[in-house]
Amino acid sequence: MTNRNILNAMRFWASNSGQKPLVLRGARQVGKTTTVHEFGKEFNQYIYLNLEIKQDRIPFDEFENMDKLIERIFFLKNKFYSKKEKTLIFIDEIQEVPEAMNLLRYFYELYPEIYVIAAGSLLEILFDNQHSFPVGRVEYMVLRPFTFIEFLRTINEEAALQQYNTIPLNEFAHEKLMSLFRTFALIGGMPEIVKEYAKRKDLKALKPYYESLIASYLDDVEKYAKNSTQLQIIRHAIKSTLLEAGKRIKFQEFGNSNYGSREMGEALRTLEKAMLIQLIYPTVNTVLPIVLELKKSPRLHVLDTGLMNYYVGIQKEIISTNDLHSVYEGHMIEHLVGQEIIANEHGALSGLNFWTREKKTSQAEVDYVVIHNSKLIPIEVKSGAEGKLKSLHLFMNDANHNLAVRVYGGKLSISHIKTPLGKEFYLLNLPYSLSAQLTGYLDWFEEEVAKMK
Repeated sequence: MTNRNILNAMRFWASNSGQKPLVLRGARQVGKTTTVHEFGKEFNQYIYLNLEIKQDRIPFDEFENMDKLIERIFFLKNKFYSKKEKTLIFIDEIQEVPEAMNLLRYFYELYPEIYVIAAGSLLEILFDNQHSFPVGRVEYMVLRPFTFIEFLRTINEEAALQQYNTIPLNEFAHEKLMSLFRTFALIGGMPEIVKEYAKRKDLKALKPYYESLIASYLDDVEKYAKNSTQLQIIRHAIKSTLLEAGKRIKFQEFGNSNYGSREMGEALRTLEKAMLIQLIYPTVNTVLPIVLELKKSPRLHVLDTGLMNYYVGIQKEIISTNDLHSVYEGHMIEHLVGQEIIANEHGALSGLNFWTREKKTSQAEVDYVVIHNSKLIPIEVKSGAEGKLKSLHLFMNDANHNLAVRVYGGKLSISHIKTPLGKEFYLLNLPYSLSAQLTGYLDWFEEEVAKMK
């Protein structure tokens, strides 16, 4: 079971002449190793090294020069080095030998014919430990939890998958896709959990998998923390982030604690480096570029909405509702839509953004803004009528274009509406289930609007 989206991104990487070694980033248990194993089948030779295993570490522990390193790696795995053989070397858990990261540059400089991928479940902590990195000699790619499309593929909903990939969606497919999306909203996108659900179709059987994942992140704290005090703070931060996900937060006394802004900020940024959370800062701009307001309170996103649902205890509420926006004051579906939007972005600098206008007399906030064809497009996750999108109307009054998006529980449509100040704009009403297809639907939206003029 692999993430096809990133598999295609890796194929594109491999197709480039003179490709640099690829460092695959992502939180623990998002499927990095499984995906690379699948990718390895496309090569004449595939060499897997796990540096948590002593034998696999030996070539790096006893490093003399690159020629000897290559010779030992191929000998260790019973392979033969040849420039004519298309070979992929996957160095997993590379953080176990930090010096190995710097050696990646020499693969690029001295052995460019060998394809190299490196990954590690705790790779991010190396960035804070003054280790040497091969700047400019490697590429980075981020792997995130499954999107709805990977969920459909895993549970073998082939007919739904075909309709999902049809832009625009046929109206007859809407109800079934929304029903399946409600299940996805409940479960989330962690590969092991999705795989188990596909196997047994039993929601109750998933409890130990959620427990195991959360426990593994708590166990990792000892590797993140510099001392016992920080260990306690990070443990508190992990538990509290699952409770506060989808909300704007303050570092001071975060999670009803007595911890100060500085120490809690350091803990949360550590979790962000480990890719367990994202701290999303607002912009006040309605035109490009996006300038972040780092002095304003960030919104907190965790790795996976399913983990949040389990920890908060809102799974039954999701099952029983007809409107996902009614669950957890709207935080759950807003969080999941963000997870779907960012899941297709594999660049190391990719992230979510939202818009805010904060005045003494009033406040306005648009859930997300995305860049599309040199436009800053606002996205609201709502279930109400078009006329109640007050923040969206304020954004569009100042925007230099006439396109906006509402993600909701209804059917796909386009509306032509006016703000209270009289500016006309077009609103793409996008079903929740199509959130991960946002880029494709924005292209379609622009084409349709052009026909209407």
